[in-house]
Amino acid sequence: MEPKITIKEIAKLAGVSVSTVSRVLNESPSVSDKKRAIVKKVIDDYNFQPSMVARSMISNKTHTIAVLLTDITNPYFTAQIEQIERYGREQGYSLLMFNTMTAGHSNSDNPAADEIKVFETIIEKQVDGVIILGGEIDREKVDQDYLKALNQLNDQVPVVIIGQPNPDCSCLFIERDEAMGARLITTHLLASGYHRIGFIGGEPGIKITTQRLTAFKQTMSIYAEVSNSDIELSDFYIQDGYSSMTTMLKTKPLPDAIVAINDRVGQGAIRALADQHLRVPEDIAIGSCDAFPDAEWMVPRMTTINQHNEVLARIAVQQLLHLINNEQLDSVQTHLPELIIRESCGAKLRHQQTEKSDNT
Repeated sequence: MEPKITIKEIAKLAGVSVSTVSRVLNESPSVSDKKRAIVKKVIDDYNFQPSMVARSMISNKTHTIAVLLTDITNPYFTAQIEQIERYGREQGYSLLMFNTMTAGHSNSDNPAADEIKVFETIIEKQVDGVIILGGEIDREKVDQDYLKALNQLNDQVPVVIIGQPNPDCSCLFIERDEAMGARLITTHLLASGYHRIGFIGGEPGIKITTQRLTAFKQTMSIYAEVSNSDIELSDFYIQDGYSSMTTMLKTKPLPDAIVAINDRVGQGAIRALADQHLRVPEDIAIGSCDAFPDAEWMVPRMTTINQHNEVLARIAVQQLLHLINNEQLDSVQTHLPELIIRESCGAKLRHQQTEKSDNT
């Protein structure tokens, strides 16, 4: 195996300075085409691959982005990670992923402290920027020690958060329109002829839960009343949909339809109903506030709201790179939630029944 060539040796062979080689490696425009071609030929001839350490010494950058999330098994996070990694790679950045495991039923006793420890590790890794997906920052009442640590992190390295803004946080937020998505699915169920509609899933004290539930209640109040017995908050996972629906099954009569906080909660509700020999949408309709990648393969297929999380992930990377490079931020156009009508809401079934009735 041939020994690896160094930047100094490349400079000597190309007849240029080490700084010129550095500028070529970092694609700086301040190098003539002639010198750039000579340097690149030496690099190609010797199959030179600069290490991450070498790059960071040249540019004071590591070309890495830290992504902090609370549960890698959650499809909401995995879908965004995929987009962040894809776009980051296109821009020459690699990811360091930090899964705090502070969400769901295996969460720790002090998730804020766990996330603060991750901040310390992120600083040690000398990343160029940070993207945060969920966690303590999503709470209605954020731990003050966490907020202080997060602002200190943002003072040292740019931080972009995909979530709802916090006035005490100095980071850049990429916001979703949580209320509109809940209004869309609730309005669709009302327009489909359902009048008693319940709401399930979502952890209390989390902004997403509060905003979606508030929008649901406001939309319902225009057309119908909402009973507290038709609202069962729990969390964001399949088992939470199952447990919420199981509790609601003890209430008679059942609602005509259910708004689930996301597809997984809706899936759990469908399983609970099936265990009691109830069918969706024939016996009760279900719609979701948040589409996950596999919703169209559920039985029945889930009527849901596409929040376009992949677009938000791409925007987050774009804005973070602007911050890293001290460039002007783009004006962010909010990507509006989109209603996707499938089988679980019963709209198509009711339309078929109406057509059949009209033809008899």
